[in-house]
Amino acid sequence: MTETGVWLIGARGNVATTAITGARAMARGETDTTGLVTGRAPYSKLALPDIEGFVFGGHDVRERSLLETARGLSENGVPKPDVVEEVADDLRAIDDRIETGTAINCGTAVDDLADRESLEDRLAVGEVVDQIRDDYESFGRGHDLDRLVVVNVASTEPPLEDPDRYDTREAVERAIENDDRELPASALYAYAALVDGHPYVNFTPSTGSALGGLEELARERAVPHTGRDAKTGETLVKSALAPMFAGRNLRVKAWEGHNILGNGDGKVLEDDRNKAGKIASKGDVLSSLLPDIGHNRVRIDYTPSLDDWKTAWDYIHFEGFLNTEMKMQFTWEGSDSALAAPLVLDLVRLLAHADEHDESGLQPQLASFFKAPLGVEEHNLSRQFAMLDEYVERHTTEVMSE
Repeated sequence: MTETGVWLIGARGNVATTAITGARAMARGETDTTGLVTGRAPYSKLALPDIEGFVFGGHDVRERSLLETARGLSENGVPKPDVVEEVADDLRAIDDRIETGTAINCGTAVDDLADRESLEDRLAVGEVVDQIRDDYESFGRGHDLDRLVVVNVASTEPPLEDPDRYDTREAVERAIENDDRELPASALYAYAALVDGHPYVNFTPSTGSALGGLEELARERAVPHTGRDAKTGETLVKSALAPMFAGRNLRVKAWEGHNILGNGDGKVLEDDRNKAGKIASKGDVLSSLLPDIGHNRVRIDYTPSLDDWKTAWDYIHFEGFLNTEMKMQFTWEGSDSALAAPLVLDLVRLLAHADEHDESGLQPQLASFFKAPLGVEEHNLSRQFAMLDEYVERHTTEVMSE
């Protein structure tokens, strides 16, 4: 039986904890596949690794245990307390596999979350990368894994000011050797994964594997990777709704989106530097789908009392036949982690499948999962799903013809 390892960057955060709790709850028959894209046809037709068999580990810069995080989340309703207690022993065992990570160039908001000494506090950048690679390798060897998929679910970093500095593999490796502390943690984790052949998912708006030099590395090493910034709530609705206005030739004069959320991610996004990347990826979806939009603005505000829940209010002012001005409003309320966690599990399964079939580099069929999908300009949700449908059709047809 193929053993698939899942290495989570930000392993003690809400999304990672919810994904781990959900996977172990599935293994124990405490929950089903609702919310998982790969849990329904036609995607379930693919030969994907079983979630119940995932072996979890990860990096973090926080001391709070997985079980403490899960119990804290359950106080707000997700996951339910009885589910947390059912998998408590699993969470304790997985917590022992979480190593100290790096938060280099992640901004002061992320630094404030750290309650343990990060790797960069005592090591040069090259040594940080070596330690990360050693952690990946030791985990894979210690659990006799056939494959390790690395997923970045850490808090959002500030955007790089000059990413073109790292547009070749040589430039990235020279920066690592020269102790360049402008390279952010997400890029270091991505480099460490790709250079040793581990598929990589950037679930966040952070840099990750988006650098030209890392894309080059992935091609040379024949490793699949994907990202960027998972599409879980308001933007998911936008990518489905905006094509309706375009298709009916209704001119959108203004689209205002106001998001409020609690939890640690919300707190990090209070910092304007960290928020910048998130705002860009959320706003670019509408700009792509409605290039003639008159006004497009997104706000994100931290509301501590919401904990892991988030709310988005959207106001759409549009014009129709005979210059008739009309409006539409919607409210989206959801559990941030319950929306995100199943997508983490989906992406691990689908990237493992790509790796199994030697499909290296960027994975355009996974565009529907992201606000800013790497290598894909299409933001229409139905067309993005069609790309995944075509991928499934190709693979299932190949199997039937064998």
